[in-house]
Amino acid sequence: MSGVLAGSRVAANETGRGGGQSVATLVISEIYRSLQGESTRAGTPCTLVRLTGCGLRCGYCDTTYAFSGGDSLAVSEIVTRVCELGADLVLITGGEPLEQKNVTPLIEALAALGATVMVETGGHVSVVPAAAAATVILDLKTPGSGMEKHNRWENLELLRSSDEVKFVLTSREDYLWAREVLARRRPQGRKLSRICTVLFSPAQGLLDPALLAGWILEDRLPVRLNLQLHRILWPAAERGV
Repeated sequence: MSGVLAGSRVAANETGRGGGQSVATLVISEIYRSLQGESTRAGTPCTLVRLTGCGLRCGYCDTTYAFSGGDSLAVSEIVTRVCELGADLVLITGGEPLEQKNVTPLIEALAALGATVMVETGGHVSVVPAAAAATVILDLKTPGSGMEKHNRWENLELLRSSDEVKFVLTSREDYLWAREVLARRRPQGRKLSRICTVLFSPAQGLLDPALLAGWILEDRLPVRLNLQLHRILWPAAERGV
């Protein structure tokens, strides 16, 4: 699949239970309560559902443990666990959550309970499964990620004002690339920053946040500096933050 790991997608299971009835399941890496670490809701108490599997291999990925393993859980079981932890704000992430087809029933079930659902996606698969009932956080891949060629640019045509686009920047070159995307692309006939919130995030350990802040101010970009709050609060923790 031209750079995307062939066979890396975790297929959603449909397990026969109770007389052969089909039950929607997802492969889950972890479910936990924390603070939302990024986005416009950073600092807000949140329940995170991390799905297993991702077809990309970004050079700066900090959740490589979610590439494989995990437990197959029925959507109803996942909803029960989320409700036990708190279902006011729920982030569905990965891995790449939209690679599992049964993520849509999960999003819809949580939204039906009144939860605010956010879905963080790498942008190489369609956001259609999340668009109707969730806030999409679309992570456009920069050259420094090594995955730029897998960006599915047509996803930008589906974004709404409640959605967000994130650029993880590793260098000055990534910054200039992202600045050019904002200047030249016109999804829906408008600048991206006119459609939704744009986040510029320094890759941890690769780009100084203060340096990035200076560039944003110098160029007067209509973006929001996005820091990983959970990494600041719990720098030694690898999981569950």
